Amino acid sequence: MSAVWLKRYGLALTVFLVLDAVWLGVVARTFYRQQIGFLLAESPNWYAAGVFYLLFIAGLVHFVVSPAAREGAPGRGTLRGAFFGLVTYATYDLTNMATVARWPLAVTLVDLAWGAAVAAATAYLCIRLGPRNG
Repeated sequence: MSAVWLKRYGLALTVFLVLDAVWLGVVARTFYRQQIGFLLAESPNWYAAGVFYLLFIAGLVHFVVSPAAREGAPGRGTLRGAFFGLVTYATYDLTNMATVARWPLAVTLVDLAWGAAVAAATAYLCIRLGPRNG
């Protein structure tokens, strides 16, 4: 792992955590409680959440941010980020639709849109603000 990759990773993790905290804590909090409140734990499993964030950002930096930054292609990186977010969030939500009784379609659709949006925004900001070479 190079110093440039680690800088990209730190930036991406920071951007993603801020955006996701606003989403989960403010914007969509009521939506999730209304839709899947019957499934929500009293408090999150922070270890599982932490592992998700660390792995998701590693994938985003490896597969999207670093290649696009090296190419100098923030537009292409943003589109790749959106696709990466869509695919990764679809893995979770579509598996839940297949296996969890009463999993709402609305949650899946909102999550897919959010996954694409947050990954695209994170990728774009990291490509524009982060190191270009390496």
